[in-house]
Amino acid sequence: MDVDIVALNEAIKHESKFVDQALSEVSKVIVGQREMLEGILMGLLTGGHVLLEGVPGLAKTLTISSVSKAISLDFQRIQFTPDLLPTDLIGTMIFNPKSGEFSPKKGPIFTNIVLADEINRAPAKVQSALLEAMAEKQVTIGETSYKLDRPFLVLATQNPLEQEGTYPLPEAQMDRFMFKINVVYPNKAEELEILEKMARNDAPEVETVISREELKRASDRVDQIYVDDKIKQYIVELIMATREPDNYGLTHLSHIISVGVSPRATISLIRASKAHAFIRGRGYVTAEDVKAIAYHVLCHRLVLTYEAEAEEVSKVDVIKEVLGQIEVP
Repeated sequence: MDVDIVALNEAIKHESKFVDQALSEVSKVIVGQREMLEGILMGLLTGGHVLLEGVPGLAKTLTISSVSKAISLDFQRIQFTPDLLPTDLIGTMIFNPKSGEFSPKKGPIFTNIVLADEINRAPAKVQSALLEAMAEKQVTIGETSYKLDRPFLVLATQNPLEQEGTYPLPEAQMDRFMFKINVVYPNKAEELEILEKMARNDAPEVETVISREELKRASDRVDQIYVDDKIKQYIVELIMATREPDNYGLTHLSHIISVGVSPRATISLIRASKAHAFIRGRGYVTAEDVKAIAYHVLCHRLVLTYEAEAEEVSKVDVIKEVLGQIEVP
């Protein structure tokens, strides 16, 4: 199929203007954290879920609620605790004594953005209740399945500290997150700006800059972004190198990687690359787009061996080696 790259590029450049407007609005209350903000926007554009990991107080919750205001989306925050039940998340059937019938009472998951706060503090049964919603974009209550609104995005947070009493996410659930983003401390200049902005009662209000219908149209446009066959091949080579390192001259990683990344990683990498190109106003994907988001897409899907831990080799180290080994088109 022939693609008019010039026309597509001009259209994307025009239609992606809201990205800078949204980031500008959110920046009224959020200082720095550009990586986290872009990750959330890319998740919204592709329907890919995002896992944010960072210590308390880094404005993860405030960022998510501010983005939902800037893009006119419904938002629900669910505090994951050890006593949370699956029905607290997805809803249940309620008996009406007058009619003698059961009717569904939908849970907080029926929204556009779900903030699963400290997701690793809830037991596996609750975490697994998210699986159908994240993968199928639907929820089953009783014998009936209900489609979730579009866009639907799970933004989960977890605290790397205080691991006592937590339930680590299983690989199957980690694989359902498009991104895992490590939220870091602000630098000195950003800390000073936070002090100036937020150390008073009259915090600025975030205004809506785009409707959910406009976001849906932008999401449809992201699907149309052009990806050359060489870029597709590059993505596949990166994925295969994590599964068969011996075939790519990475023999020393054979005893480091226990399980390579899944086909879902391939899908996430190309979709995220398209979204990365979109928010930069381009109608085509480059290798730099792929490399820019590769760590966020691939690291949390890798399973390393005990030897890796003994040798102090991290997942970031492995992906860095893979990126350095595979030839860029």
